[in-house]
Amino acid sequence: MANRTNGRRTPNDGIVVAGGGLAGQRCAETLRREGFERAIRLVCSEPHRPYDRPPLSKELLTDAAFDTRLPYRPAGWYGRESIDLLLGVSAARLDPAERRLELSDDTALRYEQLLICTGGRPRSLPVLAGYDNVSVLRTLDDARSLRQVLSSRPRLAVIGAGFIGLEIAATARRLGVDVTLVEAAGCPLAGVLGAKLGGWFARLHADEGVDVRAQVTVDRVKANGVVRALCLSDGSSVEVDHVLVGTGIDPDVCWLVGSGLDVTRGVPVDVHGRTEIERVFAAGDAAATFDQSCGRHVPGSHWEAAGRQGACVARVMLGRDPGAQPLTGFWTDQYGLRIQYVGQGRLADSIEIDGNPETRNFTATFYRAGRAVAALLVDRPRALPAARKLIEKGRT
Repeated sequence: MANRTNGRRTPNDGIVVAGGGLAGQRCAETLRREGFERAIRLVCSEPHRPYDRPPLSKELLTDAAFDTRLPYRPAGWYGRESIDLLLGVSAARLDPAERRLELSDDTALRYEQLLICTGGRPRSLPVLAGYDNVSVLRTLDDARSLRQVLSSRPRLAVIGAGFIGLEIAATARRLGVDVTLVEAAGCPLAGVLGAKLGGWFARLHADEGVDVRAQVTVDRVKANGVVRALCLSDGSSVEVDHVLVGTGIDPDVCWLVGSGLDVTRGVPVDVHGRTEIERVFAAGDAAATFDQSCGRHVPGSHWEAAGRQGACVARVMLGRDPGAQPLTGFWTDQYGLRIQYVGQGRLADSIEIDGNPETRNFTATFYRAGRAVAALLVDRPRALPAARKLIEKGRT
């Protein structure tokens, strides 16, 4: 922990990283690796040192022993690297004129340069608010609680068929849980992949025993202290023992109101993470990064992009060349399949499929005006480099 004087942290400029996720961890690692020798303070709202989040919806739900494998670095690494790890305290207010970050424990840090990477907060549904058997999945503690719930094999309803919701549904089915998947759109991932491929994900889960309810919402609930049934917009109902809300996240940036930064959809940054305020950067889910391919700021980022952004910001802070920005991409594991996605499928006007979706082994390539702009690979990890190369060839 940081040194204190009369209850206030000792002024110490250096670099402050507000957020203990992947972007913040990669920024701190890169700063030290690139030779930065001054103070680094890493502000983590959770009581746990920085850890890997993708396993929260997969391995951690099935194996309690996996808890010890989550942290990015051993506890002693931060001391050896002289990185001041502040646990259980969060950013509360930014005063850019004074280069001052106020914290939730009524202390403050001064900084030469600041990275904002406070992540996101799960969205909630008002109709489900206040019930003990309704949860979200964002943190290690959330995952531990859900693991305990799943161990009793409840009737589980997952609200939202994005990648997190699909992963939780797949993991729960692996544990023998009865799962109902409720999605407001016409199919899972419709906004990312379109109806054709989104329909494939719906069939994948249905074939594995998930009750997929698409194009419906939760109108009301039947409850007696806990939710007993979901009453859906199509007139049907689903009896439940537990409800997991996975309807996405919003950038955790409310604490920046009044700082001069626009935080409507995350902190707007250029391709290298710079905000409109000098010496202040943002990365990960807290940022809205300028995407050159579509010419606008895009809020949020996946695991791979967050790590890359954190490392990029570190190099920019040091005045180094951040290098070219690679394609964005992510992966998911469902029912023993490695599913990978790269590029910007929203830009496409056509899709070509190589392989057979029915055998769960195929590549879907997204094209715009004859140029490849994205690819979805199912159970074809060795094909990813070629897919990246094809998309890079068509980039302007």
